[in-house]
Amino acid sequence: MATLIACALLLAFGLGTYHALLPPPPALSPAQVEAVVDKVIVHKSLTAPAARAFRAIGPSVVRVRGYGHPHKGKGKDKGDDEALSIGSGVVVVDRGVILTSLHVVAGSPRLKVTFASGLESEAELVGARPDQDLAVIQAARIPDDLVAATMRSSNDLALGQPVVAVGFPFDVGLTVTEGVVSGLGREFRTPGGRMPLRDLIQFDAAVNPGSSGGPLVTIDGEVVGIVTGILNPTDEGFFVGIGFAVPIESAAGAAGISPF
Repeated sequence: MATLIACALLLAFGLGTYHALLPPPPALSPAQVEAVVDKVIVHKSLTAPAARAFRAIGPSVVRVRGYGHPHKGKGKDKGDDEALSIGSGVVVVDRGVILTSLHVVAGSPRLKVTFASGLESEAELVGARPDQDLAVIQAARIPDDLVAATMRSSNDLALGQPVVAVGFPFDVGLTVTEGVVSGLGREFRTPGGRMPLRDLIQFDAAVNPGSSGGPLVTIDGEVVGIVTGILNPTDEGFFVGIGFAVPIESAAGAAGISPF
């Protein structure tokens, strides 16, 4: 027993002496420390789920505005350039076919869309499904590098699954919010809607007026729904934690395309 203890002490002494004789590691310069910190910060921000989702869907999201008839004559009325409605949309075919909400474009004789590249184009209503509050519009001009969104079945969505909403709430600019799927198979009646919308996705990513028509996506940026409205028990009309989206299967059907 004494021999074992002596051997252990000798080994510990040897290791301590070895480490003591090793040269100290070189000190990092302030520039090297800053470079390491910057690399960690950049890596963390780029791997955030919402950031990854936006990188995938961002190029396909558009702003949609509805306008009245232009006034004829020499005098130009100020109302000519004032939007009657403002919403969002998502490109589903790279020829400029866009899905949005019907209530965003209904009643507007003229439509304009602004792409992620900044290009603005006139657009026309080419299809509608009032029972799902869906509209299909076609842009007259498109960017050369236009990218259509990738769609994914909503059938395997699970409660608590992360989702991201992208759109133009209050027309403040392109906005990204993150939340989870809160419910499935929900029913909701839009303000002024004669019939309730059914089989909706409920989510809690923040959306507000102007977000309608924008995509609800997974963290991979794949579209599972089109934002259609929010539930607020008051008359204020702003987000209180309950948003609804039409499943992409119904939305793609409105465009006459297969989503997958």
